[in-house]
Amino acid sequence: MITAGIIGATGYVGVELVRLLLAHPEVAKLSLSSVSFEGQNIVDIYPNLRGLLRGKTDGVLGEADSVVAASDVVFTALPHGVAEKYAAMCVEKGKKLIDLSADFRFDEDEATFKAWYGKSYEFPAVHGESVYGLPELNREKIKAARVIGNPGCYVTAATLALIPALAKHLVKTELVIVDAKSGVTGTGRNPTQTNNFSEAGESFAPYNVGKHRHQPEIARNMSKAAGKDVNVVFTPHLLPMSRGIIATCYAVLEKPMTAEEAHALYAAHYAGEPFVRVLPLGSTATTRNVRGSNYCDVSVHVVNGGALLEVVSALDNMVKGAAGQAVENMNLVMGFEETAGIDLVPAAF
Repeated sequence: MITAGIIGATGYVGVELVRLLLAHPEVAKLSLSSVSFEGQNIVDIYPNLRGLLRGKTDGVLGEADSVVAASDVVFTALPHGVAEKYAAMCVEKGKKLIDLSADFRFDEDEATFKAWYGKSYEFPAVHGESVYGLPELNREKIKAARVIGNPGCYVTAATLALIPALAKHLVKTELVIVDAKSGVTGTGRNPTQTNNFSEAGESFAPYNVGKHRHQPEIARNMSKAAGKDVNVVFTPHLLPMSRGIIATCYAVLEKPMTAEEAHALYAAHYAGEPFVRVLPLGSTATTRNVRGSNYCDVSVHVVNGGALLEVVSALDNMVKGAAGQAVENMNLVMGFEETAGIDLVPAAF
């Protein structure tokens, strides 16, 4: 049994971590902090937690440094560029850190991080300790890591959709299209014009066209899988719903193939993966069927006379796209069952 700490426990991702870890069988204690609400009780901010802390925490939001001191594994759900100092503290103290910002998503590639996030590495050495935390790509490396960079939510959906085809060199790499949509929790808890109900409700629109920060992460993952550069066009959209991501991904096949052949390849690639469900041929992935769970549903389609691969992936951006995948990484790095605490049945509606 361990103590887990959450720095940034009152954002959407942070409180989702609280929800999952309160039910985790291997977590005995929770230590929580929040700069915005320090000294307050989390049940006053999120009343849905009232009476459900289960003796794991008193709910009081303390200082970040005390969370590091008290915890075996620390989750940082913070703005980009803030987690490095806590990672350095954890490495020094022999603890594990799982970061849910972009700080450790680019390994030691500081140039790409700086180009897209406008920040330099404050603690460059700690990036040599970090592993990119997509279990379906890096499971064995994650188990031995001290610092884990949790992937972006859009990135997880797009990567899981196309990795099998790229790894088997079934598709051309000159142009891959990722057309993705997310619920408004993906924009964070702080109110903006974008996520204001009057703007987001009864509306559907792309945003950050050609300049979304998940673009280089998607391209990096796909290029690694293909063994050469992949040119990705990624367009995110905001849906008038609270949570969920659906990504429709297109790639030109190297040679014509049938839907049956493509489906068989995907089924074989993901056989044994606990959280990727390749749907039966003829089915289509939807956000409804993964809501509240750590599953990513993938449906495989071949269109345009067998010339074009179209793959649809759906996941809950707060779970497999963020907090659930972070707990999955905790399970791996701490030697627990990978599904512990996150083998959640999706809500039916």
